[in-house]
Amino acid sequence: MTTSVRVTLAVAAALLVAACGREAPQTSTNSTPAAPPNDPAHQALAGPHGDHTPHHTGLVLMQGDVHYEVVLKKDGRHQIWFSDAVRSDLPASVAAKVTMEIARPNAAVESLTLAIDDNGEAWQAGGRPLEGEGAMVKVRFSLQGEPHEIEIPVVAASLR
Repeated sequence: MTTSVRVTLAVAAALLVAACGREAPQTSTNSTPAAPPNDPAHQALAGPHGDHTPHHTGLVLMQGDVHYEVVLKKDGRHQIWFSDAVRSDLPASVAAKVTMEIARPNAAVESLTLAIDDNGEAWQAGGRPLEGEGAMVKVRFSLQGEPHEIEIPVVAASLR
């Protein structure tokens, strides 16, 4: 082995040993860490879109980076809550034109126009009691000017 190859290998080995003892450089970000999810079973899911646990006993869905939680209640009082990518609550005013259509077996479709609650936290409406299986709820709203629509089958066990 020539002297220049030995010197090159020695320098490379020295650099490798020096680099292995260093910590990785810290990168700066402007974002703050997300709060862990409310339930203990999902504490490790604090990243964006990691937490889909209901915060208001409803069904959590997504539209882009916004989560929304649809709460259907037996007594006919329904709510929709909005949160960001890491599930921090957003004011209800992030959405507009929020409606529900409830199609029950052997009954006329019930149309509800939701309104923002007194605290500005959720959209709500009162309708006929909702019970049993077989009903479909169509939720519509506008988010950042874009319309969104989804149909949700009613599962009796999920009603509050």
